Amino acid sequence: MANYYRVLAENRQARFNYEILETHEAGIELLGTEVKSIKGGKANLRDAYGIVRKGQIMLLNMYISPHHTTSSYFNHEPTRTRRLLMHKDEIRKLIVAVQQKGLTLVPLKVYQKDGWIKVDLALVRQKKLHDKRDDMKKRDDKRDIERVMKNR
Repeated sequence: MANYYRVLAENRQARFNYEILETHEAGIELLGTEVKSIKGGKANLRDAYGIVRKGQIMLLNMYISPHHTTSSYFNHEPTRTRRLLMHKDEIRKLIVAVQQKGLTLVPLKVYQKDGWIKVDLALVRQKKLHDKRDDMKKRDDKRDIERVMKNR
């Protein structure tokens, strides 16, 4: 049986702002109302990032809207810190990369895989301004070439 993927939220700015070195798949520790909201497409990864705390990887600033049919007493806090679920050896590798090499953990997308909510977590390095300009120039050139080819 093939794996079933459904992208629920994506961080498009991350590919523009950062140089992606490697990606890892991780589960997220969620509450019931958070799962309902994410499946409804109410998640935002724009300002989210990962940190290392007590030997675990935590996801900060991921916004998940409160579920609309649940009372405020039982609902979750929208930007609470969430624990990421990974194998210990993967966590160790990421801890070394973050602490010694000065890299950052950024979520690229949240998706549903065989009924489970997963995060694509990337180990990234900040792009310099000239790198961003090069990317924009390449994208514009590609668009111009496609436009010329289409009009022929």
